[in-house]
Amino acid sequence: MKFVDEATVRVQAGNGGAGCVSFRREKNIPWGGPDGGDGGDGGSIWLVAREGINTLADFRVNRRYRAEHGDPGSGSNCSGRSGVDLEVAVPLGTRIITEDTGELLGDLTVAGERLLVAAGGRGGKGNTRFKSSVNRTPRRATPGTAGEARALRLELTLLADVGLLGKPNAGKSTLIRAVSAARPKVADYPFTTLHPNLGVVYVGPLRSFVMADIPGLIEGAAEGAGLGMRFLRHLERTRLLLHVVDLAPPPGTSEPADDAAEIVRELDRFSATLAARERWLVLNKADLLQAEEAARREAAVVAALGWSGPVYRISALTGEGTGRLMGDVMTRLEDILRPAGEDGAAD
Repeated sequence: MKFVDEATVRVQAGNGGAGCVSFRREKNIPWGGPDGGDGGDGGSIWLVAREGINTLADFRVNRRYRAEHGDPGSGSNCSGRSGVDLEVAVPLGTRIITEDTGELLGDLTVAGERLLVAAGGRGGKGNTRFKSSVNRTPRRATPGTAGEARALRLELTLLADVGLLGKPNAGKSTLIRAVSAARPKVADYPFTTLHPNLGVVYVGPLRSFVMADIPGLIEGAAEGAGLGMRFLRHLERTRLLLHVVDLAPPPGTSEPADDAAEIVRELDRFSATLAARERWLVLNKADLLQAEEAARREAAVVAALGWSGPVYRISALTGEGTGRLMGDVMTRLEDILRPAGEDGAAD
């Protein structure tokens, strides 16, 4: 499943330092002459493609980037220190577009690839530069030039890292609303989700991932029943599945254990590959039950599935347990994406 993640940032390169007007003054040297040094160049701003960054979420927190200014020159023909270049890490596949003209500046697709997006100003010239046979005492120096300033739009085409699956009204849309900026429709009747929804989950600096919510599955979905079958293929490209189960279904409906087993059967019918994908069990709506009853229903679901993987009991509505779940998901994705040979072999 693809979608475009966007962020707008402003970049400001450093200004060049001013040149210096100075004259040599030393004892016993009557003809000192000009010795004003040049100003240092301003720092430039580079975008650098880095592996391990999944989204542009950090650029919605930090929107302004400034490089250092160059220092002014000084006497004794001393040039000012140049400003340090600023390198900003972006995900692989980031397109950089100017906000005012829509010009495509570049597309960073290879790890380590760099793009200059704001050039630093040039340092000014000191008065030493202007001495000549007819002007032995120049009192002229030039200021440094201003660094480039730009508004940039960053675009990133992403695949969902995590997929949510479950029965209608299991609380998938509520969960994605709770942990991301996505705003899918939420209501107390089935099939409020009519198309996939995606959201960026921000866990911390340089730690975020994309989550996809597909329409709820019903019995026979693999053969075309309901809305979910056409979207099951989207989950085949995710790295981790979260199987959301309603712990407190309305009276007169099926038990949570039966709902969970039905989803597993549909996955088996649709694709053996998808059924074998790493999947975590997320038991939702725990806030509607007493702790003892929630524990009893959790045990029933685990027993019905013969489950041995991770189990989380949460409330997407109140946020209970969602922080720990998202943090663990992020850690697991980092383990999956870690290159082989770095802190052990990758999975």
